Amino acid sequence: MTGQRKKYYWRVGFPLGVLIACEVALRVTVGLGSPPLSQADSLMGYRFQPNQNLQRFGNQIIYNQYSQRSNPITPQKPPDTLRILMIGDSVLNGGAILDQGETISGQLQAKFDQAGIRAEVLNASAGSWGIGNQLGYVQRFGFLDSDLLILQIGTHDLIQPTSTGDRIGSDPNYPTQKPLLALQELITRYLMPHLLLQLGWFAPTSEIPATTLPPQQQFEENLGDLQTLLNLAQQENIPVLVLYTPDWVDVLPQPSTPTYKPPFVEFLTAQDVGLIDTHEDWGQLPPEQVSLYFRDSVHLTALGNQRIAQLLWNSLCVNRDTSAAPLCSD
Repeated sequence: MTGQRKKYYWRVGFPLGVLIACEVALRVTVGLGSPPLSQADSLMGYRFQPNQNLQRFGNQIIYNQYSQRSNPITPQKPPDTLRILMIGDSVLNGGAILDQGETISGQLQAKFDQAGIRAEVLNASAGSWGIGNQLGYVQRFGFLDSDLLILQIGTHDLIQPTSTGDRIGSDPNYPTQKPLLALQELITRYLMPHLLLQLGWFAPTSEIPATTLPPQQQFEENLGDLQTLLNLAQQENIPVLVLYTPDWVDVLPQPSTPTYKPPFVEFLTAQDVGLIDTHEDWGQLPPEQVSLYFRDSVHLTALGNQRIAQLLWNSLCVNRDTSAAPLCSD
């Protein structure tokens, strides 16, 4: 091999080898190149594509045939099994930053398993889902033979409009198909937006859609969707619990009452809907402890999810202090 040819192979082969090594490393160690895929849905705006099993950032992410972040299930629950359907937004979903077992539903499932109670805790959720999206999920799939419905509703959800599927397939955070390369995803989804943000050429945008209605009117519209959802559950004789989750500013640095929480609680009381009030619970804890429960202004850590799972467990199977609590027996 001539010296000129060696130089050519060095200049071309070495960079190509580095790129291949980076591609393999990103796929194997991080899981880039195989993001969770979404799809538009006429009833719920969008949902995760069914039947996905991924490893992402070292965490397992499974979506079953009903777009739930849960293991596959049968349409009818197995005999002598308690089935709980949880519906919520990214707080319930947990995102790729949390392993399947670190989500609220995963940690509640573990408590049933440890107690020897046959149960399935299902997690129907997606980022930026509002109350209208939760209604759409039930309209699409029904209650799936569940014994209990738990709706995770946060402070921001009270005046959030229903999210649409407009961004699906165009927003890098909501892909409909896998990128050709893991390097491609690294650049387009993570590096480039971060760089543009640092340069001031890109303003961070919220995934929560901006409302065109005054807050009070949007709140009343959301209560209308919730009423419809409660009516559907009542027709199927399914008890409902609301899991209320706070934003960071609701509990830190000092607890405060969100504007629309009191009328929301009044609505639930009038409808005889049980409430698991995480906001009230965390408002009684030391701020330094509560700060460990958040990873940003809204989303929770595995430790925060653990606290919520314990609240749910206590209400359902220890204190049994809600009329919606199913009979917990082994």
